[in-house]
Amino acid sequence: MSTFSGLNAATTALWANRRGLDVTGQNIANVNTEGYSRQRVDLQAIGGSAVPAFFSTGSGIGQGVNADDVMRIRDVFLEGRGHTEHANLTQLVAETDSYELIEQAFREPGNTGIQKMLSEVWSGWQDVANNPDDSAARGQVLKRMETLAGGLHFSQQQLGGQWAQTRENLAVLVDDVNAAAENIATLNVAIQRATQSGLPANDLADQRDVLAMQLADQVGASVRHGKDGVLDVSVGGMSLVSGGSATKFEVAGTIDPDQTAGDPLRVVTAVGDFNVRVGGTAGGQLNALNAIVPSYRGQLDTIASSLATAMNTAHGEGYDLTGATGGALFGTADGSPITAANITVMITDPDRIAASGVAGAGNLDRANADRIAQLAHTAGIDEGYRKMIVELGVQSAVSQRNFDIQSSITTTVDAARESVAGVNLDEELTNMLSYQQAYAAAGRMVTAIDEALDVLINRTGLVGR
Repeated sequence: MSTFSGLNAATTALWANRRGLDVTGQNIANVNTEGYSRQRVDLQAIGGSAVPAFFSTGSGIGQGVNADDVMRIRDVFLEGRGHTEHANLTQLVAETDSYELIEQAFREPGNTGIQKMLSEVWSGWQDVANNPDDSAARGQVLKRMETLAGGLHFSQQQLGGQWAQTRENLAVLVDDVNAAAENIATLNVAIQRATQSGLPANDLADQRDVLAMQLADQVGASVRHGKDGVLDVSVGGMSLVSGGSATKFEVAGTIDPDQTAGDPLRVVTAVGDFNVRVGGTAGGQLNALNAIVPSYRGQLDTIASSLATAMNTAHGEGYDLTGATGGALFGTADGSPITAANITVMITDPDRIAASGVAGAGNLDRANADRIAQLAHTAGIDEGYRKMIVELGVQSAVSQRNFDIQSSITTTVDAARESVAGVNLDEELTNMLSYQQAYAAAGRMVTAIDEALDVLINRTGLVGR
């Protein structure tokens, strides 16, 4: 190596190690930046010419070091695993939250739940059986039935409100998905142009990966890396982002929680109306909208209808204080089928309570009131309600357990991703000292070459003849 070529090698060393210090400083500055991937300078030796030429010689040692490329440390496999596990976790979060809200709507166990109201109704009828001539006993059983009807109304309204809120949240989420997809498409174009021009695009790629993880959380998106740094995104096999273009999604389906069987909620493409098989939060919300909440609304309607049928039938077999056959205890204001949302107590006059099992005006027989009180054990209304609540508790517990397991899995995967892409300050300090010493050594080499050239040029030669 000639003296001047050595000076060139030392210059490239200064440049490479200064670039290494710059990259290390960037890593340290972004140690707490969400989505930032640590970077490393790709040092490559510049070799000497391998092609011989006339009147030229070379030592074969090389021409220094090249530090033009800065690598972004990222494990593609772990990123894909992270997308999958995050999608599973957020879906379970949405489903678990739905079960918790349903439990709140029923308020069981407690003094304000429907089970307590049912018990008070049966107790009220037993009081009528014990004191058929007491107008207060007759009046209180009417009030307790009204309270029970109000409890059914409240629980059904709570479930309906939960359904409507979840549907609105799904629509907002889909809008966010469309915005994120547009941003990824824009970043794809910028990254592709930078890559083709030989410019760094690591920070843009970090921004894009944050958006990709957001889409995985929201709709269970998966990614595929393409040419020139382009990232394609798909959801359930349906393309969401392809290069610089993005597909828009929208929510379709009924706005009535009782019509989900005929027109279920779904996510579709804005153009073509193709169904999209979503996961993540959207998948959990769709499961709540189409299965979980409607199921309990239907069961509550069945309980209300069974209650009305059993009590109306039993009441019709007795006689009130006027001697008339007992009329319907429960019905609806407009004559429509009885549901938990519209069940109404139809009798307002305590004298119309058909407590007697024997016809005749003023008869104080209590046989029919006692028969109605025994419906607590024979009609299966309480048993059906308790079965529904037990089923709810089991499903909620299973969902919570699955959520806990998935949380542990996701945490493990995130830790593995962070160990690869995250910034370790101890490692960066080691790198900083390494680049610092190498920079000082290259500077010392420049000084040594400068001194050698000074001796060669200014202090050698023949003394006068």
